[in-house]
Amino acid sequence: MVLNDRIYGSFNVDEQVLTELINSKPVQRLKKIAQYGIPDEYYVYRNYSRYEHSLGVMLLVRKLGASVEEQAAGLLHDVSHTAFSHVVDWLLGSGETEDHQDSIHKKIFFESELPEILEKHGLDVQRISDYKNFALVEQPTPKLCADRIDYALREFKDWAAPSIVAECVNALAKNEGRIVLNSKDAAKKFGEAFLKCQMVHWGGPQATVRYTLLSSALRIAIENKIITAEDLLKDDNFVIGKLKSCNNVGVQKYLNMLANKNLAIIEDSKNPQYVLKKKFRYVDPDYMENGRLLRLSNTDQSFNELIEEKRKINSAGLRLTVGL
Repeated sequence: MVLNDRIYGSFNVDEQVLTELINSKPVQRLKKIAQYGIPDEYYVYRNYSRYEHSLGVMLLVRKLGASVEEQAAGLLHDVSHTAFSHVVDWLLGSGETEDHQDSIHKKIFFESELPEILEKHGLDVQRISDYKNFALVEQPTPKLCADRIDYALREFKDWAAPSIVAECVNALAKNEGRIVLNSKDAAKKFGEAFLKCQMVHWGGPQATVRYTLLSSALRIAIENKIITAEDLLKDDNFVIGKLKSCNNVGVQKYLNMLANKNLAIIEDSKNPQYVLKKKFRYVDPDYMENGRLLRLSNTDQSFNELIEEKRKINSAGLRLTVGL
């Protein structure tokens, strides 16, 4: 199987287990799950699928020499995402933690065909079912890991910092089983661009309001039995189809607002319609210099100050009024 990725290039994946996992229903379902949680017709940033991201994580750790087991864990790390991804955290969990996917990951994993495929090829099902066992795939915030790196690089390429993508990819290295960058310059460029994505997009007004509007529509739909919680385990298209076809005035109001790509979102400190907070995402990259492993915030005071400035802004939340 030849996989062509817009970030990492072309790879020949000839391991049968990886081919079968890629073609499995749980992984193929991710083609219909928007990475940013909101389908294209209701969103304002260039989107891509959880499938593209999952392949990207697998290919990134492959590029760094990971075992087949770790590649499989990278590929499967997002199979538990519901329709609308982290939007559902605003419905069933918390928008500030966005961890609903983690809470259901093992249940979704073990109720699928994935364990059978892994067992057939002699891989450790229990170990792979928890992607946090794999240091290249996942690390606690704010460390670098393939998950954070991949979705950040795709965002950089699309709008935030296209000129640094190739440099960052070439600077990625492995040190004692973890991902690092090979220079302070690359680390700073990556860290600053990541914060730009957080403040402008991921935690910015458009994304935060649209998450609020879609989760509000979903809440009404569930309360009125238009959809069920089980429907959310399918895909974006299936659930949106149900929402569009219902005659609930509240659901239709929110869908109409979402369909407006020029939705007026106004900062309103005095009398806001919404006071919203979103998860604060950032990285503090480790990098190599003269054979030493260093943390960027420990060697660059301006970057450390930038993190704290953005964290404070995020903690204060967004005070917004929305109009058509």
